[in-house]
Amino acid sequence: MAKNTICLWYDKDAEAAARFYSEIFPDSVVSAVYRAPGDYPAGKEGDVLTVEFTVAGIPCLGLNGGSAFKHNEAFSFQIATDDQEETDRYWNAIVGNGGQESACGWCKDKWGISWQITPRVLTEALAAGGGEAKRAFEAMMTMRKIDVAAIEAARRG
Repeated sequence: MAKNTICLWYDKDAEAAARFYSEIFPDSVVSAVYRAPGDYPAGKEGDVLTVEFTVAGIPCLGLNGGSAFKHNEAFSFQIATDDQEETDRYWNAIVGNGGQESACGWCKDKWGISWQITPRVLTEALAAGGGEAKRAFEAMMTMRKIDVAAIEAARRG
């Protein structure tokens, strides 16, 4: 296990979530599944307790801790994309598998984890500052999934 790992709390589907992420994102893998050595408040001996996995190079631990805590937008994965095709692929995988759309490139997967699917063209426009950043920001504020062509047009004015 990495020295610093993100721990994500799931009701009971940590393994399913980890396998889903590893199928979608490059540099993602499920590396270990650990079963509970005894009964615990959210499960029984032999149930999957924790799952070690990597999402786009980020080490994570999924914990099947029960229904006591829910995910919210205070934590999200931000995935940088190179073009509309990649943006669409990730967005559609998350939203199309029980997730939900939000605003400005944000969506949630079916486990409640928030994702920002962010084309690099948007990040670059915001970093440019001035009128270019303002136009790109205003365009983004009208979107759910980011439209790369619309951001590029806003950058140009």
